Amino acid sequence: MALIPPKVDRALVCLCALLGASIAGAAPTSSAKKAEEIQVEADQIVGDIKNQTTDYKNVVIRQDDIEVRADHAHAVGLPRGASEWTLDGNVSVRSEQRGSLHSDQAVVEYKSNLITKVTVSGAPAEFEQKRDDSDQTTHGHANEIVYNVADGTIRLSKDASLTDGRSNEMNGELLVYDIRNQKVQASTPAGGKRVTLTISPSGKPEPKPQP
Repeated sequence: MALIPPKVDRALVCLCALLGASIAGAAPTSSAKKAEEIQVEADQIVGDIKNQTTDYKNVVIRQDDIEVRADHAHAVGLPRGASEWTLDGNVSVRSEQRGSLHSDQAVVEYKSNLITKVTVSGAPAEFEQKRDDSDQTTHGHANEIVYNVADGTIRLSKDASLTDGRSNEMNGELLVYDIRNQKVQASTPAGGKRVTLTISPSGKPEPKPQP
């Protein structure tokens, strides 16, 4: 992932100089993804059939390449229709493309037997992706991070920060990271703070030889 500084206020900052096209130009993703089997493991499950609610202790939820873990979970509704699971305590989410999220709390949304969105929040919530093309890791943190499963994006908001593993750091109110194509966009809301980029030297210069 390459980072370049923003040029104008309230403008979309697209880090495309070394990456190619923007997120908008990425290959389209099919919305007709086949629903895979959902697997849930827990130390304890307490269900209310009448009200369609379930409580879990030390829960693990898996579907396809997504895995969610938490100390506690409260589910409302059934995944085959539309449901929402609220998790708290040591929340960990394994996403696609070797990505992961960590937080104090999370909300997992299901629709038609698919995990469609995961929203994690904390002080702060954290994201990282170990990239296949190098030994570097992209790190991000924010008070709220939304993982949109359909388009493979991570939306960091409220005191958001993202680093590319090469000491380059971007900060702003809203950062959107494409975990499939390793591209990031940053924008400044009306009246908000400008996006900032800190570019650190890649290494210390070699010492000059002594006379």
